[in-house]
Amino acid sequence: MILGIGTDLANIDRIAGTLARFGDRFRNRVFTETERRKSERRADVAGTYAKRWAAKEACSKALGTGLRMGIAWRDMSVSNLHTGQPVMHVTGWAADRLAAMTPDGHEAFIHVTLTDDHPWAQAVVVIEARPR
Repeated sequence: MILGIGTDLANIDRIAGTLARFGDRFRNRVFTETERRKSERRADVAGTYAKRWAAKEACSKALGTGLRMGIAWRDMSVSNLHTGQPVMHVTGWAADRLAAMTPDGHEAFIHVTLTDDHPWAQAVVVIEARPR
């Protein structure tokens, strides 16, 4: 069963400007160490950060909260499997929210997909509950 769906569209140039203006203050406030390492070693640094920004926004929407009610940017994190497939992880309040919205006897799975076509980066998050 589907518990939540979220999507977000981020402007890569806007993220590039924010990175230039706020630098590490922005990076450290919003992104986990894993996300920063991944983004900084890519040719399109701003595009990689923009996709992760969009994924966090989409995840917060799928959780039914948006970025309010105690959810923090770094409570949601994107990493990649060795195949390149993105994977969303939640901790802290986001994990608590996910547990609260998952019906008894079910396990939650977060699906995420990322794409970009300059100047846009997009993410879609679907939260699914499967019976144990």
